[in-house]
Amino acid sequence: MIRSTFFVPVVYEHAAQLIGKRPWEVSRDEDLLVAGHSAAYQAYHHTPIVAGIDVYNVEAEAYGSVLGDAGGIAIPAVERHACSEVGEIVDLKAPDLAAHGRWPVILGAARRLKERFSDAQVCVPLSGPFSIASNLVGFEELLFGVLEDPALVREALVHLARHQASAIREIHRLGLECIVFESAATPPLLSPASFREVELPALRVMATDHAVATGEDLALVIGGNTVPILPDLIDLHPGMLICPSETDRSRFMELMRSHPGIMVRINMSPGVFALAGNAGAEAEADTALALAAGRDRVCIGTGVLPYDADPATVVRIQEYVERHRR
Repeated sequence: MIRSTFFVPVVYEHAAQLIGKRPWEVSRDEDLLVAGHSAAYQAYHHTPIVAGIDVYNVEAEAYGSVLGDAGGIAIPAVERHACSEVGEIVDLKAPDLAAHGRWPVILGAARRLKERFSDAQVCVPLSGPFSIASNLVGFEELLFGVLEDPALVREALVHLARHQASAIREIHRLGLECIVFESAATPPLLSPASFREVELPALRVMATDHAVATGEDLALVIGGNTVPILPDLIDLHPGMLICPSETDRSRFMELMRSHPGIMVRINMSPGVFALAGNAGAEAEADTALALAAGRDRVCIGTGVLPYDADPATVVRIQEYVERHRR
């Protein structure tokens, strides 16, 4: 199989299935993390390889939130938050990526994967500020803060964003790249007006510092119904955005026509990969192919593959998409 750049399987917890382990086990062991993502790359030859299992929990754990084993094939979940209210976030010190939480595991695995697969892009997952905050105080407490004191929430998010900007510089110093994940901030979870008021300033800090530190524009993953905030995302001058399966993908791609320089990954619905021989997978692939037609900077993604996604179905659709791409 050739290395795939047009069809991009999105592999996080699915990497654990490929080595017969649970997500909890793999998420906390550098050797297993390397083994799982190595198995995924050998199966799918995809790029980028993202060195993570539960990509939204790493920062919160490094700040002091306590994660627990949710059991079975579920990803780790926050059991106790580091902060009781939003105001406490502004007093948090930046984690040391060499010592705090699982950062040494993530960075060690990313370096080893880069050495092993030098032809692939290897990325470190970074959470956006709203996603981190939701795992520091709890989502309900954070949304309550948005309603009651948006200025304080904005201050907390900018504080976290500055810490993430420092992490970006450290990751770049290690010769690695990063992708920022911020799906907690998507409508309808956060209204478009609140997104602009409390979240956009923090994301701008990260985007600007990323461009200064690396010379490249930020790759930004925000799932959900993003069409209402797409003009704001475009205003950040990202290097890459996803067109989520949960939004109006036709409208999304129509809005992107006037921004041909931004890479767009059109996500298929990940559920179609759960069953062997799923006929719906080809229909979903056809939809994504039609949406991609006529755009140069575009690829097709799977959405986050479920732990138990069928590898044969992933490979079959990968070959189908590569064969039918226009």
